Amino acid sequence: MEKGTMVTDSRMYSYVVLLDMHTGFFRSALEGISDGDAQRRLDTKANHIAWLAGSLVQQRYEMAHALGLDAGLQQAAHELFKDNKGIQDGLAYPSLSSFLQDWDVITPKLREAMLKADAGQLDHSVEFMPGHKATILELTSFSIYREANCIGQIALWRRLLGYDAMKYM
Repeated sequence: MEKGTMVTDSRMYSYVVLLDMHTGFFRSALEGISDGDAQRRLDTKANHIAWLAGSLVQQRYEMAHALGLDAGLQQAAHELFKDNKGIQDGLAYPSLSSFLQDWDVITPKLREAMLKADAGQLDHSVEFMPGHKATILELTSFSIYREANCIGQIALWRRLLGYDAMKYM
């Protein structure tokens, strides 16, 4: 984490550290992948890279909204991913560069919201999925875990599609 950066609630410290790590890992995982390859599924039902990337961007926007940022703030491909929408067969997803642009818009805003989040916000309970409640802290924990999971899937797709391994440094 950047020197001098302080979290309002100490429970957020490790999540901000992971957010910072994932921010770079996401870029590295997508590095050099063509938009055509990003939409390949290799005759499987697996989520392709473009869907994984867009869903991660969507998740960051939703985390920001949960932490109080303007709900009108949305990624360009919001309609493709809203309400946890799964991959849609036969649909051409946006370019990886468009997802990276939206990633760059939301990331500093989300980071700042995470730094400023206080106990009242973090302990507030919201509907996580229909019929299931979670605190904002629990939602943050799940979201950070899911980021690592999806970045790992993109890293695997890199290798399956013949690209060099993802660089961590």
